[in-house]
Amino acid sequence: MKVKILMVCLGNICRSPIAEGILKSKLNSNNFFIDSAGTGSWHVGNKPDLRSIAVSKAHHIDISNQNARQFTYEDYKNFDHIYVMDQSNKKNVLSLAKTLEDRNKVQLILDELIPNSNLEVPDPYYDEDQGFENVFQMLDKACESIVYRFLNF
Repeated sequence: MKVKILMVCLGNICRSPIAEGILKSKLNSNNFFIDSAGTGSWHVGNKPDLRSIAVSKAHHIDISNQNARQFTYEDYKNFDHIYVMDQSNKKNVLSLAKTLEDRNKVQLILDELIPNSNLEVPDPYYDEDQGFENVFQMLDKACESIVYRFLNF
Protein backbone atom coordinates (compact mmCIF):
# COMPACT_ATOMS: atom_id res chain seq x y z
CA MET A 1 0.00 0.00 0.00
CA LYS A 2 1.36 3.40 -0.99
CA VAL A 3 1.83 6.19 1.52
CA LYS A 4 0.09 9.29 0.13
CA ILE A 5 1.55 12.71 0.96
CA LEU A 6 0.12 16.10 0.00
CA MET A 7 2.01 19.42 0.09
CA VAL A 8 -0.13 22.56 0.44
CA CYS A 9 0.56 26.29 0.06
CA LEU A 10 -1.55 29.28 -0.93
CA GLY A 11 -1.68 29.20 -4.73
CA ASN A 12 0.10 25.91 -5.54
CA ILE A 13 2.61 27.65 -7.80
CA CYS A 14 5.60 28.37 -5.52
CA ARG A 15 6.23 26.43 -2.31
CA SER A 16 4.10 23.29 -2.59
CA PRO A 17 5.22 22.44 -6.16
CA ILE A 18 8.84 22.73 -5.03
CA ALA A 19 8.12 20.51 -2.00
CA GLU A 20 6.31 17.98 -4.21
CA GLY A 21 9.24 17.87 -6.63
CA ILE A 22 11.84 17.51 -3.90
CA LEU A 23 10.00 14.72 -2.10
CA LYS A 24 9.30 12.87 -5.35
CA SER A 25 13.02 12.98 -6.12
CA LYS A 26 13.81 11.35 -2.77
CA LEU A 27 11.14 8.63 -2.48
CA ASN A 28 10.29 5.63 -4.64
CA SER A 29 7.04 6.16 -6.53
CA ASN A 30 6.22 2.45 -6.10
CA ASN A 31 5.76 3.06 -2.38
CA PHE A 32 4.80 6.73 -2.19
CA PHE A 33 2.36 9.02 -3.97
CA ILE A 34 3.17 12.72 -3.61
CA ASP A 35 1.04 15.62 -4.86
CA SER A 36 0.47 19.28 -4.08
CA ALA A 37 -2.44 21.72 -3.87
CA GLY A 38 -3.23 25.31 -2.93
CA THR A 39 -5.81 26.70 -0.57
CA GLY A 40 -6.78 29.37 -3.11
CA SER A 41 -8.20 28.94 -6.60
CA TRP A 42 -6.41 31.79 -8.42
CA HIS A 43 -3.91 29.61 -10.27
CA VAL A 44 -5.89 26.39 -10.85
CA GLY A 45 -4.61 24.72 -14.03
CA ASN A 46 -1.47 26.86 -14.22
CA LYS A 47 2.12 25.64 -14.23
CA PRO A 48 4.34 26.49 -11.26
CA ASP A 49 5.86 29.96 -11.10
CA LEU A 50 8.80 30.20 -13.50
CA ARG A 51 11.12 30.94 -10.56
CA SER A 52 9.97 27.73 -8.82
CA ILE A 53 10.67 25.80 -12.00
CA ALA A 54 14.09 27.45 -12.35
CA VAL A 55 15.25 26.86 -8.78
CA SER A 56 14.11 23.25 -8.94
CA LYS A 57 15.84 22.74 -12.28
CA ALA A 58 19.05 24.19 -10.82
CA HIS A 59 18.86 21.30 -8.33
CA HIS A 60 18.13 18.73 -11.08
CA ILE A 61 14.40 18.45 -10.33
CA ASP A 62 11.82 19.00 -13.07
CA ILE A 63 8.48 20.39 -11.84
CA SER A 64 7.48 21.94 -15.17
CA ASN A 65 4.73 19.38 -15.80
CA GLN A 66 2.83 20.10 -12.59
CA ASN A 67 -0.50 21.92 -12.70
CA ALA A 68 -1.98 23.90 -9.82
CA ARG A 69 -5.13 22.65 -8.16
CA GLN A 70 -7.15 23.65 -5.13
CA PHE A 71 -7.30 21.69 -1.88
CA THR A 72 -10.70 20.09 -1.26
CA TYR A 73 -12.24 17.94 1.44
CA GLU A 74 -11.66 14.90 -0.81
CA ASP A 75 -7.94 15.32 -0.12
CA TYR A 76 -8.57 14.18 3.46
CA LYS A 77 -9.91 10.92 2.05
CA ASN A 78 -7.11 10.53 -0.50
CA PHE A 79 -4.00 11.40 1.56
CA ASP A 80 -2.39 10.02 4.69
CA HIS A 81 -0.28 13.10 5.47
CA ILE A 82 -0.90 16.74 4.59
CA TYR A 83 2.01 19.15 4.98
CA VAL A 84 1.22 22.87 4.95
CA MET A 85 3.70 25.70 4.50
CA ASP A 86 2.38 28.27 6.98
CA GLN A 87 -0.24 28.96 9.65
CA SER A 88 -2.64 30.54 7.16
CA ASN A 89 -2.53 27.41 4.99
CA LYS A 90 -3.02 25.28 8.09
CA LYS A 91 -6.06 27.29 9.17
CA ASN A 92 -7.61 27.06 5.69
CA VAL A 93 -6.98 23.32 5.39
CA LEU A 94 -8.26 22.61 8.90
CA SER A 95 -11.43 24.62 8.19
CA LEU A 96 -12.48 21.78 5.87
CA ALA A 97 -11.70 19.00 8.36
CA LYS A 98 -14.71 17.02 9.59
CA THR A 99 -13.08 14.60 12.01
CA LEU A 100 -10.20 14.37 14.44
CA GLU A 101 -8.60 11.90 12.02
CA ASP A 102 -8.70 14.60 9.32
CA ARG A 103 -7.15 17.17 11.67
CA ASN A 104 -4.38 14.77 12.72
CA LYS A 105 -3.22 14.46 9.10
CA VAL A 106 -2.28 18.17 8.93
CA GLN A 107 1.14 19.43 9.98
CA LEU A 108 3.41 22.38 9.28
CA ILE A 109 6.20 20.99 7.12
CA LEU A 110 8.97 22.65 9.13
CA ASP A 111 7.71 20.86 12.25
CA GLU A 112 9.43 17.84 10.66
CA LEU A 113 12.74 19.59 11.40
CA ILE A 114 11.88 21.11 14.77
CA PRO A 115 8.74 19.52 16.23
CA ASN A 116 6.10 21.93 17.55
CA SER A 117 8.19 24.94 16.50
CA ASN A 118 5.38 26.36 14.32
CA LEU A 119 8.01 27.72 11.91
CA GLU A 120 6.69 28.77 8.52
CA VAL A 121 8.07 28.52 5.01
CA PRO A 122 7.91 32.12 3.72
CA ASP A 123 6.01 32.75 0.50
CA PRO A 124 8.64 33.83 -2.06
CA TYR A 125 6.09 35.08 -4.62
CA TYR A 126 6.93 38.77 -4.13
CA ASP A 127 10.60 38.07 -3.53
CA GLU A 128 13.62 37.90 -5.79
CA ASP A 129 15.27 34.70 -7.00
CA GLN A 130 17.20 34.31 -3.73
CA GLY A 131 13.91 33.93 -1.87
CA PHE A 132 13.12 30.89 -4.02
CA GLU A 133 16.55 29.41 -3.31
CA ASN A 134 16.05 29.96 0.43
CA VAL A 135 12.64 28.25 0.25
CA PHE A 136 14.15 25.37 -1.73
CA GLN A 137 16.81 24.85 0.94
CA MET A 138 14.24 24.87 3.77
CA LEU A 139 12.00 22.43 1.96
CA ASP A 140 14.90 20.18 1.01
CA LYS A 141 15.87 19.83 4.69
CA ALA A 142 12.26 19.20 5.73
CA CYS A 143 11.85 16.60 2.98
CA GLU A 144 15.05 14.85 4.12
CA SER A 145 13.49 14.58 7.56
CA ILE A 146 10.26 13.20 6.06
CA VAL A 147 12.26 10.62 4.10
CA TYR A 148 14.16 9.60 7.22
CA ARG A 149 10.91 9.20 9.15
CA PHE A 150 9.18 7.08 6.54
CA LEU A 151 12.14 4.92 5.62
CA ASN A 152 13.25 4.23 9.18
CA PHE A 153 9.94 3.24 10.77
